Amino acid sequence: MIKVYIVEDHSVVVEGIRSLLQNERAFEVVGNTATGEGCLQYFHSNMADVILMDISLPDMSGIDLCKTIKKNYPGIMVLALSTYNQSIYISKMMESGASGYLLKNSGRQEIIQALVDVANGKTYLSFEAGQALKSGTLKKAEQPLLTKREKEILQLITEGLTNIQIAEKLFISIDTVDTHRKNLYSKLNVKNTVMLMRYAIENNLI
Repeated sequence: MIKVYIVEDHSVVVEGIRSLLQNERAFEVVGNTATGEGCLQYFHSNMADVILMDISLPDMSGIDLCKTIKKNYPGIMVLALSTYNQSIYISKMMESGASGYLLKNSGRQEIIQALVDVANGKTYLSFEAGQALKSGTLKKAEQPLLTKREKEILQLITEGLTNIQIAEKLFISIDTVDTHRKNLYSKLNVKNTVMLMRYAIENNLI
């Protein structure tokens, strides 16, 4: 019996995986959480064979969570579950100790195969993840080109400065800062400051 723990903040995905595995005798879903902190608390007093882990969590990145889990519980296997198929995410998760990488559009059979392989100490990469890694470093086309001013503002945002503080520091208007911030959201395909900061850190933009 392979005991699976799910770390995923979208309930639809969690329910989908539970439904997929409930009729499979080889698996038992022992629990789930929407946050990295919830995962760490669970493993203070519980165990599982495989953690199916989303990369994008509300409180921390799956990359950092994976590092912590593998450091504290090396016997637990981590299988990344993500919508991201860029090589930078895949390589960072694998470097952090993950044993596999699945995309959220994976089919039932692939998810089952990945869980079995990872539980048995093997490595599993979905086809798209494997192709992304083979292509080597992240293609320039995948990494949005930021202007010097956008990089300056991004750096100040990650330092926690408000639009007003950024405007004062760079001697520009608040409206100009707001325009640059909106451009950053658009270019990096994020919706808020938290997502912007996470993207910047995970992609070494700062």
